[in-house]
Amino acid sequence: MESISLLLEEALSPYQVSLTPSGVQGECLVTVKNRAGAIMVERDVDRAQLMDKRLLVDVVDCLLRDLKIAEGRLEPSMIAALRSAAQTRGGAVA
Repeated sequence: MESISLLLEEALSPYQVSLTPSGVQGECLVTVKNRAGAIMVERDVDRAQLMDKRLLVDVVDCLLRDLKIAEGRLEPSMIAALRSAAQTRGGAVA
């Protein structure tokens, strides 16, 4: 798990990332803090998502999106508009 934590820290730099066990099914709580130590995002993630490289990329993408929303750089309504546009074109937006 230590290597996963380091990968997350590298991918989400300059944020601090911590992983803590959080459930009986092997879930982990991913906590992302800013430089001042304030929690920006917390998400429960299935351990299998952290072990599979492709799923880990999806986790990082979602955390980056959530960080943009938390910082006010991306509005939730914009996400809905992007999804709608992608569905109209036949693509997919996560």
